[in-house]
Amino acid sequence: MKEKYKAISLVLEKINYQEHQSVICVDLKMVNFLLGQQSVYTKYPCFLCLWESRAKPEHWARKDWPPRENMVVGRQNVINEPLISRDRIILPPLHIKLGLMKQFVKALNKDGLCNEYIAHKLPGLTMGKLEAGIFDGPKIRKLKNDLHFIASINEIESCALSSFVLVKNFLGDKKADNYTQLVEDMLFHFNRLGCNMSVKVHYLRSHLDRIPENLGDLSEEEGDISTRQK
Repeated sequence: MKEKYKAISLVLEKINYQEHQSVICVDLKMVNFLLGQQSVYTKYPCFLCLWESRAKPEHWARKDWPPRENMVVGRQNVINEPLISRDRIILPPLHIKLGLMKQFVKALNKDGLCNEYIAHKLPGLTMGKLEAGIFDGPKIRKLKNDLHFIASINEIESCALSSFVLVKNFLGDKKADNYTQLVEDMLFHFNRLGCNMSVKVHYLRSHLDRIPENLGDLSEEEGDISTRQK
């Protein structure tokens, strides 16, 4: 079954979702389907606030954006009636981690040794995927533990990678006591490196309180959709 609005609506109907109202942890593409949002090149991709994806000069300077009061069809990139309530959506730790790695790799020095080393170390990774920063979990683990890769990056890149590893661990298990500081440090180093503010980075910068305490119980490492009862 293709990931389309009507198909997802039918699945929810068949499993009688409205009766159970489970919380749902899915990738952000599926969040768009569930909430009736346009999924490609949207001006307002965040379902929690009116963060403007095209206002790049403001991304790192501004943290608080006007809250999204409701999901109205025909306004602010909402094209269909929402299928579930926004408060049943849990931000997906795995996809946020992959999004962070994507921004890190895209910001690396294109003329440095690191890109050449990544291409050599991960021969199955096409140049197109490398330039786009598209990685999966095993490839991330392989790089972050590779001393030769670490030696190929400069000081600014190294600080960004180290801070990412700490936040990655937080997203993979549960919140550390100092999770706020860990995320702030990573965002500082990502900004210093010149990373773009994607919607996944935006969620950590502006909606960190939406990350649940029991991240380990809500992992999508083995699939795309996780649900839990109230």
